[in-house]
Amino acid sequence: MFDSHAMGSRNVGFAKRISTHLAAALVTFCLLQIFIVAKMGGSLVLHLGIIVAIGGFAVAARGLERRWQMLERSDLSHSGLALRFRRDLLQLWVASLVGAMLWIPVAIIFRFLFG
Repeated sequence: MFDSHAMGSRNVGFAKRISTHLAAALVTFCLLQIFIVAKMGGSLVLHLGIIVAIGGFAVAARGLERRWQMLERSDLSHSGLALRFRRDLLQLWVASLVGAMLWIPVAIIFRFLFG
């Protein structure tokens, strides 16, 4: 799945592939946050928090994208890049899913404190 041979006959670099995953993870992160805050009866403050969280995710995503652009230009072997790619993908998707779930305790505490 993560190996370049699985991409078929196309020769797509790691930087392009990480960009695709970043876009999908950002959409997933946004949708999960909106869904969770809406289900928890989110207020305007929580919705503004979503905007801040999405902005932070976008900044971190751009940093990861730049890192992969530099890694592709380096003289690392394909297997070394593939290992780093799989590790970064795992971290990206865990952060995307778990980060969105962090709104559950925040919304519960916010509702308890402010009704």
